[in-house]
Amino acid sequence: MRRVTILGSTGSIGRSTLEALDWLGGREAFAVEALTGASNVALLAEQARRCGARLAVTADPARLPELRAALSGSGVETAAGPQAVIEAAARPAEWVMAAIVGAAGLAPTLEAARRGAVVALANKECLVCAGPLFLAAVAEGAATLIPVDSEHSAIFQVLDARAAPERIILTASGGPFRDWTLERMAAVTPARAVQHPNWSMGAKISIDSATMFNKALEMIEARWLFRAEPDQIEVIVHPQSIIHSMVGYADGAVLAQLGPPDMRGAIAYALSWPGRAPTPMERLDFAALSRLDFHAPDPERFPALRLARAALERGGGAGCVLNAAKETALEAFMADRIGFLDMARVVEAALERLDGAPAPAALDDVFALDAETRAMAAELCAERAPVAARA
Repeated sequence: MRRVTILGSTGSIGRSTLEALDWLGGREAFAVEALTGASNVALLAEQARRCGARLAVTADPARLPELRAALSGSGVETAAGPQAVIEAAARPAEWVMAAIVGAAGLAPTLEAARRGAVVALANKECLVCAGPLFLAAVAEGAATLIPVDSEHSAIFQVLDARAAPERIILTASGGPFRDWTLERMAAVTPARAVQHPNWSMGAKISIDSATMFNKALEMIEARWLFRAEPDQIEVIVHPQSIIHSMVGYADGAVLAQLGPPDMRGAIAYALSWPGRAPTPMERLDFAALSRLDFHAPDPERFPALRLARAALERGGGAGCVLNAAKETALEAFMADRIGFLDMARVVEAALERLDGAPAPAALDDVFALDAETRAMAAELCAERAPVAARA
């Protein structure tokens, strides 16, 4: 019986994790120590009842009475607030899914790493905002870090411990606008941007994919996960999303991991690592695939990749700045306060204004730089013409 905790169980990754647990034996194989969520208390309570969780935590203290009422008589403990989420991560689960979106996931994921858990990492910000700090916590706790993003999971699966990689090749679907002109992209609405052609994801992650900021964050993640230099990290557009990423070696060989575009595969691998457990995942029919396409990403339509490379080269706190400015700009876009193409412009301006920000040495430094960047990015968003006025 393996004890697990899911940080962010109500999001798309969290829901997929619960499905993967069912695939691999459900309550006969896993004991769920804790589930955490944000505002979707009804779903959190339903999940906790269904999997027999010992603890359910909402990050919103105001929702605690609602959570308690929903779990009345179930025997499930309840708690609320950011500190309660951190305490949930500290409970004795051997395996922790870190799926809280954004900088809010940093403190609880660090807590799980410090106590030596197997951390299935789906939170990009831990490495983007605080790569050295997070890896130090992993080393301090003798934790095991297993990437869950499909791209980094693919690289993890094909790395050869006997040979250092020469190239890390991240594949990108290109999102829904990979063939659109800049003029069409300028008019994209939030409702259109969440319609990803290959993956079923939450709204924010879908918009990150549409701008390719998700790939920008993955470039920075790869820098720390695989100890890669910036010039070793490449991105290639692969519309079918069948090859999830590749690793190139000094002899010219390139190893690729292939599979259907379904996050449950990477999650099931993280749950069963170092083995491979049988799953009902769809099997690839290569004859039906017929072709796999690749092309270089367009730097004009997708400047996020250029900004990520600039952040990698600058080092210091640039990753934290990029992430905080991106999150602020994305929220402004979702609220129709800026346009689709404005998001990258806001991030670029923030990187320029905070060029030279030092690398955070402690968690408080991360939060301070994050707050400073968000305030600046909010001002930059306000300076841009309202969407309605430009239409």
